[in-house]
Amino acid sequence: MRKKHDSIKKYEKAWVVSMDMGYGHQRAAYPLRDFAEGGDIICADNYKGMPASDRETWKQQRDFYNKVSRAKKLPIIGDIVFGVFDKFQEIKPFYPKRNLSRPSLQGIGTYAMIKNKKWGKDLIDKLAKKPIPIITTFFVLAYMAEEHGYPGSIYLTVTDADISRAWAPIQPSQSGIRYLAPTNRAYERLQMYGIRKENIHMTGFPLPCENTGSDKLSVLRKDLGRRIIALDPKKQFMSRYSDVLEKNIGKTNLRKRKPDKPLTIMFAVGGAGAQREIGVEIIKSVRQHIQDGLMRVILVAGTHRDVRDYFKESINKLNIDDKTGDCVDILYSSNKDEYFEKFNNALHATDILWTKPSELSFYCALGIPIIMSEPIGSQEKFNRKWLISIGAGIDQEDVRHSNEWIVDWLESGRLAEAAMQGFLEAPKHGTYNIREIVTKQKEKT
Repeated sequence: MRKKHDSIKKYEKAWVVSMDMGYGHQRAAYPLRDFAEGGDIICADNYKGMPASDRETWKQQRDFYNKVSRAKKLPIIGDIVFGVFDKFQEIKPFYPKRNLSRPSLQGIGTYAMIKNKKWGKDLIDKLAKKPIPIITTFFVLAYMAEEHGYPGSIYLTVTDADISRAWAPIQPSQSGIRYLAPTNRAYERLQMYGIRKENIHMTGFPLPCENTGSDKLSVLRKDLGRRIIALDPKKQFMSRYSDVLEKNIGKTNLRKRKPDKPLTIMFAVGGAGAQREIGVEIIKSVRQHIQDGLMRVILVAGTHRDVRDYFKESINKLNIDDKTGDCVDILYSSNKDEYFEKFNNALHATDILWTKPSELSFYCALGIPIIMSEPIGSQEKFNRKWLISIGAGIDQEDVRHSNEWIVDWLESGRLAEAAMQGFLEAPKHGTYNIREIVTKQKEKT
């Protein structure tokens, strides 16, 4: 009998499947679009020919998510409602290390819907006609593929630094789903949940190729060099770590160069439009710096027209007269793909990213310091913990006085150091690693 051995089967393309709930899952899928079959990312909750029953189920899930996310800002009752919801997706303490493979109520309920309602079967049957690998960024879609008998390989891209039990199937040791982990902590957590080690790949989060340049990170290094100049006006960081800068950016004489534009702060609201008020408070606080041409603020409304309108109305009331005429911008698009494109393009000129610790936490790897607003939900608390542990994220101070503490952090070199820590410590090659693993897939023959 011929001995079994591992062989490599090469795939030029894969099905890339996401869903429209917040930004996290689609933002993780967007960098993978170049090797998506047909050139498009499939939206599992909005594709041509979807059965009415599936469309209604997805709508119920999406509406519930948005209502709960927005309810948090309601006095008293909001915290109670969100607290109950968050309990179902709670991430247990990592220590002591132990077996956490017992399925969660959330997971059991999800599997019941997939089995009893045949939820997702129509999509999986369509994809099965060409059984190339599936890459999905949402665990429910991976469960659908496995439960409905998809004949090809199933890959699940994890979108947080640490994850709840819901990310693992109810029978993890019997599952063939292959995980693409963004951090070592997520890699270890999956093993606690009972996922076999051989089914977990440590890849890093998929970052947009237009912001890295290639696996050599040419664009990223160029952007980082310019950003360090803006973040370290008194050369405090450059003086202390000149050897680190030279090694990672090259001999660019950063200490002799001056910023070529105003310091640019990008504030991004969440997928449910949460925390929009912070963006307006930032503008109020740094208003004089804006008018003096020293700062620029980009308010990211995403695909939310109501958030865009809120920003517009609020800015108009402030009657800001800046010297350049474009130091307060609103980034908005009605289409998510177009929004991601605009967002990634704006990152080239961004010096500070201010956001809650969502999936954007991983963008610290681009050498952008993260100022963190209050985390919403268990997974964001763990993202915050990860950012702090690698030195790439800093909690916001009182937003009303951001005109003072941001300047202090600039003059001390603290923000420049956070930018460099993100670049050095966070995985940067996630997109390339995922493509390598999926397109050159090991198979038993």
